[in-house]
Amino acid sequence: MQAYRLIPHPAHPSESVTAIEARIGDDDPNWLLLRWRVEDAGALILPAIGSKSRADGLWQTTCFELFLRPDGGEEYHEWNLSPSRQWNAYRFTGYREGMEGLSVARAPDCMMRPGSKFAIFDAAIPRAALPMGPCVVGLSAVIEEQGGAKSYWALAHPQGKPDFHDSACFAATLDPRNTA
Repeated sequence: MQAYRLIPHPAHPSESVTAIEARIGDDDPNWLLLRWRVEDAGALILPAIGSKSRADGLWQTTCFELFLRPDGGEEYHEWNLSPSRQWNAYRFTGYREGMEGLSVARAPDCMMRPGSKFAIFDAAIPRAALPMGPCVVGLSAVIEEQGGAKSYWALAHPQGKPDFHDSACFAATLDPRNTA
């Protein structure tokens, strides 16, 4: 698994979370495996666990996100993955343009394992739903803590307000259809 350290947006620091590491596993031919480890997670607010279903607005509380843009293109995909087991996937034709729901034959699997010292969020996305060929990648997290504080974590941040769609956040690479 490739490991990446996420950094909090400087204008929205966390009150208690001290680090987030995201990992991408590419050794399964059918699933893209993702893991986020949240350090000092005792004050983390988690949505109630429910049925595995599509939902909008997951970023309004703790959630984890994956962005994939095929190399050289403007189109990109956004995956929102919630500790509640809800999820959504979108396709954009350009920066925040042409948004539509991404057709997915099989839903991703998500599981949160909370703890007072650290929490682990695992997700598996079916490779058939991913773009073909190499992609630039953005990994991010919205963290809500007790008292309502929110922090925004990504591989990198643009100037100004938090914006995971900005190309500055696409700071890793991946060949998501590698079937080894």
